[in-house]
Amino acid sequence: MSHQDVDKVLVDRARKGDRKAFDMLVLKYQNRIVQLVSRYISHREDAMDVAQEAFIKAYRALPSFEGNSAFYTWLYRIAVNTAKNWSIAKARRPAKRESELSDSEQHEFDVTLKDQDSPDHLAMRDELERVIRLSIESLPEELRSAIVLREMEGLSYDEIAQIMDCPVGTVRSRIFRAREGIQKRLEPYLQE
Repeated sequence: MSHQDVDKVLVDRARKGDRKAFDMLVLKYQNRIVQLVSRYISHREDAMDVAQEAFIKAYRALPSFEGNSAFYTWLYRIAVNTAKNWSIAKARRPAKRESELSDSEQHEFDVTLKDQDSPDHLAMRDELERVIRLSIESLPEELRSAIVLREMEGLSYDEIAQIMDCPVGTVRSRIFRAREGIQKRLEPYLQE
């Protein structure tokens, strides 16, 4: 029985009120969804909260799931939309000043500063990861989604086209343009 067949059985059972069936889908996909959401939301606890919210939305929307696509594809769209909405809402909230940070947040900030005392190669790796993350975040939404789906989620061009609801050629073009944009931001680091 394939993954999609197992998902179909679990979805059918969940739609009939079997909460354990949906719990099994959550267990199966929770790590992937948290990783996906983490591409949009850098704070781990916030990403986990948003992922949980995505599963709640998926559960409530199960009656509308027609099965035209794989369950994960459908869940993926819900998670991405939930993460985007959370990010937009957060951008509208005023940022906290350092004096307003809670003790746990201040400790997290202090730990981050101490980590900068690590050996040079770790510092360079961290800097490259930061530049790559910022490069991806700075891309237009359609390019960012395409590159995240391809490079971080490992989805095929066909799966990405289905998720993004566009032709495969458009997906290829978006991924190409995203890679170009990331490479331009990385050039100064690659020359050193």
